[in-house]
Amino acid sequence: MPRFYARRRLSMAAGATALISSVALFNAPTASAALPTPVSGATARSYLASLTVATEDRTGYNRDLFPHWITQSGSCNTREVVLKRDGSNVLQDSSCAATSGSWYSVYEGATWTAASDVDIDHLVPLAEAWDSGADSWTTSRRQSFANDLTRPQLIAVTDNVNQAKGDQDPATWMPSRTAYRCTYVRAWVQVKYYYGLSVDSAEKSALQNYLASC
Repeated sequence: MPRFYARRRLSMAAGATALISSVALFNAPTASAALPTPVSGATARSYLASLTVATEDRTGYNRDLFPHWITQSGSCNTREVVLKRDGSNVLQDSSCAATSGSWYSVYEGATWTAASDVDIDHLVPLAEAWDSGADSWTTSRRQSFANDLTRPQLIAVTDNVNQAKGDQDPATWMPSRTAYRCTYVRAWVQVKYYYGLSVDSAEKSALQNYLASC
């Protein structure tokens, strides 16, 4: 069962409002994130075997070297497109900002009804990509990576969970919801394979272990 949360700091006077809001939240529709389906476990294992194993080097990394949340269509940027894709009953204003909806975070199983509680996670983090070969890319290729809606690279998840993940790879961080781990590692390997990124030895070992049961 997904868990539902509301982030509020309430005074005693706001108690009644909180009760009404909580009822509305628990009755909100549950959404399922629509990450593009990653390759199969067998394909991911094959891809992983072909990836270069190399020591990571973060020298020179700067998030701004990966232009992200670019305009995708009209006034909608990448973040807004993913919020719409991954949410349920999402309504947007004339500037394409989500004004209502429901978002289910597959990493830990929580559901939110405020877009401000949702981050768009780069499944393979930008810093991880830099460490793994993106330091030699053109700015255009880094932009494509940071805004990739075709590969399983962008997903709407709980903001503080995304922040806790940071730039970690599967050797040190995995979704707490075990039912999603196979999808996560298949997606991770697909993205790294498509972009020709390397893996470090600990990362490869962790991926092999998780993929063994996929």
